[in-house]
Amino acid sequence: MKFRTLVIMAITTGSSLLFSNCYSQQTIDVKVDEAAKKIDVNIDGKLFTSYIYPDNIMKPVLWPVISPEGNVLTRSYPMKNKEGDRTDHPHHVGIWLNYGDVNGLDFWNNSEAIPAEKKDGFGTIFHQSVKQAKSGKGKAVLETESVWKSPDNKSMLSDDTKFTFTAKENLRIIDRTTTLKALIDEVKFTDNKEGMFAIRMARELELPTDKPTKLMDSHGVVTEVKKMDNTYVKGNYRSADGIEGGKVWGTRCRWMKLSSEINGEPVSLVIIDHPNNVGYPTYWHARDYGLFAANTLGQKIFSNGDKELNFSMKKGDSVTFKYRLVVAGENLTDDQINKLADEYAGM
Repeated sequence: MKFRTLVIMAITTGSSLLFSNCYSQQTIDVKVDEAAKKIDVNIDGKLFTSYIYPDNIMKPVLWPVISPEGNVLTRSYPMKNKEGDRTDHPHHVGIWLNYGDVNGLDFWNNSEAIPAEKKDGFGTIFHQSVKQAKSGKGKAVLETESVWKSPDNKSMLSDDTKFTFTAKENLRIIDRTTTLKALIDEVKFTDNKEGMFAIRMARELELPTDKPTKLMDSHGVVTEVKKMDNTYVKGNYRSADGIEGGKVWGTRCRWMKLSSEINGEPVSLVIIDHPNNVGYPTYWHARDYGLFAANTLGQKIFSNGDKELNFSMKKGDSVTFKYRLVVAGENLTDDQINKLADEYAGM
């Protein structure tokens, strides 16, 4: 049954859209594999996403993310060679949360590609433990502990992250709640465009472009492409204020949709900001090449200097960031997204 019908039923019955008992709920199984440094999230026996924390990506991420019909929505590179993938920004892996300037350290751009002589300018987020891994019908929870460290191995921030996964029909939702606690005298998040809750998309969800770039070929070799083939590239951004395409970069609103089609399946990915977040409503660091990010803290660059936040915390202080990612097997309307955003705002 299509999501639009679910919306109508929720309105007419007064039931919650996500947790109504009118429809059978899908089984979400959270499987911890510490040896492989991953936790799979399966929906009715099929992989939806995995929480992974290998040593080579400098932060825990959710990767890959798979649509209701089984299409991979996240870029495969650098975790896996896939023909047609862009090979820029090796630090863009799956879904993540970090920032480009924390006490002068760059957590955002850190990757295997950083040469050893420059590593002292970059921070790393280390997974520590799984606090909770709870499977269920229609809903599941994964809670993890991590720590943000400087290059000299000093712990700067503790990170308690709770993922709540929801699945029903052709709709999947990831609600991420991350609480950061300062472990040193002062932690400063200087305004920076590189942040904060982000996802790197597959080629089919990019916006069409004629700009030359480097792509992975069928032999796993990076090749310079002078003229891009946009045959299967059908992505488009749309903001809560109705702004579309590449013009959404640097705008500010409570949600952003990226819609496209992949192997005949219409898909929507929506990031929803939460009104309790510092800097709400978020600015959008959303690029045509597939970077889709909500940055509530980097206000100076997005406002051309009109606003400046420079958020900071003293030792023992905590701050919580909440973001919702909606993955739907259809092109969601503004009304549908507004209902999901209104519901999330009350959580």
